[in-house]
Amino acid sequence: MTINALMLSASRVGDSDYLTHTIDLILPLTQPGQQWLFIPYAGVSVSYDEYLTKVQMALAPLPITINSIHQFADPKQAIQEAAGILVGGGNTFQLLNELYRYDLVHLIREKVQNGMPYVGWSAGSNITGASIRTTNDMPIIEPPSFTALNILPFQLNPHYTNYQMPGHNGETRAQRLLEFTIVDPLTPVIGIQEGSALWRQGDKLTLIGDQTAYLFHGKQQEVEIAANSDLSKYLK
Repeated sequence: MTINALMLSASRVGDSDYLTHTIDLILPLTQPGQQWLFIPYAGVSVSYDEYLTKVQMALAPLPITINSIHQFADPKQAIQEAAGILVGGGNTFQLLNELYRYDLVHLIREKVQNGMPYVGWSAGSNITGASIRTTNDMPIIEPPSFTALNILPFQLNPHYTNYQMPGHNGETRAQRLLEFTIVDPLTPVIGIQEGSALWRQGDKLTLIGDQTAYLFHGKQQEVEIAANSDLSKYLK
């Protein structure tokens, strides 16, 4: 069994409907009749029931059944019995804190390393990196650790954009990631734009979608990565 994990930048592209652009990307990870488990812990301003319904409706074209971890008395058992895991967006700090609260970080990592398909978007993608130190979210809660699932042995920055509104004097995303690489020059950061994703299949990592990505690593800043590039070297 090998890792089969899809890290989507976002749940939407432009004005598209929720998760519609992800259907064709998620489909190859699924098999008809499977029971998948949704983890809604990143949802702060929406109830878990509402979040589940939203995801079920959006992903209805997939040949799977989706239940949520909050519906089970034993979250660990729910993960053990699932055929695949979906982790939604929201606040990354809240998501990781809840995973630590229920002691799920190591279990999810182990299951994914042993071949359980994993699909995340936004915060659900952020936690697949070595840590959540390059999330875009506000630290509304303090997890026991910033150490994440380490499905990818580097840092991920979903929703990447370096756009700066006229008259806005805050730091750009590139400046924020520069700060990270100054503090930690040895760890790469890959910023993925909306509409794109990283797909890890064992020792192979591919940038999929029609958007470029960007590398930040030491003195290499905002280096463009062409769409559909093979990024397997970053798994070494």
